[in-house]
Amino acid sequence: MEMNVCHLTEVSFVVLDEADRMLDMGFRQEVRLILSNTCSARQMIMFSATWPLDVHTLAEEYMDPNPVKVVVGSEDTAANHDVLQIVEVLDDHLRDNRLNALLEKYHKAQRNRVLVFGLYQKEVQRLEGMLKASGWKVVSIHGDKAQDQRTKALSLFKQGTCPLMIATDVAARGLDVPDVEVVINYSFPLTTEDYVHRIGRTGRAGKKGVAHTFFTHHNKGLAGELVNVLREAGQIVPAALLKFGTHVKKKESKLYGAHFKEITADAPQSKKITFDSDDDDD
Repeated sequence: MEMNVCHLTEVSFVVLDEADRMLDMGFRQEVRLILSNTCSARQMIMFSATWPLDVHTLAEEYMDPNPVKVVVGSEDTAANHDVLQIVEVLDDHLRDNRLNALLEKYHKAQRNRVLVFGLYQKEVQRLEGMLKASGWKVVSIHGDKAQDQRTKALSLFKQGTCPLMIATDVAARGLDVPDVEVVINYSFPLTTEDYVHRIGRTGRAGKKGVAHTFFTHHNKGLAGELVNVLREAGQIVPAALLKFGTHVKKKESKLYGAHFKEITADAPQSKKITFDSDDDDD
């Protein structure tokens, strides 16, 4: 578009997938640029796993005044009930040994697909080296890899040539790999929404899956939300997790912090307040 090679003025049907993730990953300007160059009389569909204020604002800006909103399941964060969730509370320094032990348990024959999530690319790179040194055949995808490298790694994982993959959250959404039997969260994500999306890579299309998650004292601020996710799905809540407490922090807007309120389209209009001018005082 910037090179004037691609023109979108004739585009009358727009699908924006992973809307919340696109905004989270910093593509707000690019999304707005693309949408503003399409036909004004367009039909538009947005898919979003969550409905934060950013997505709400984008919908109001580029969709009809009264769009149809379809909610599948609950609007609250809910995990796939076909996934067995196992949460293990442990110290940071024990995670490497536990990861190797879990791979011996879930992936000993090195045939079934296992997806391991790390939080940052350096962590994923370190884990890949550590597992290779331990004799595991493994590939990885993260933000520092070129697209062709990601595509190759994902292809090896999908084909089963290398059925063990480590990834950052770039793979958490939009990754459609059939028959992922086990997800291991080496590091807990920054939000419970991302946790739900991660473990959703298994237990797809009616099949059962397992999600094994490491939870440390660094994650204690999310303990209450995780407890709610586990209880909603009828999973076992470990006593060690409950020791962190069940308080749930108020959701914050990325734009306005904790002090905001979403206003629905049918909310009554506020009345204008006027004050007497100081000039009217006697």
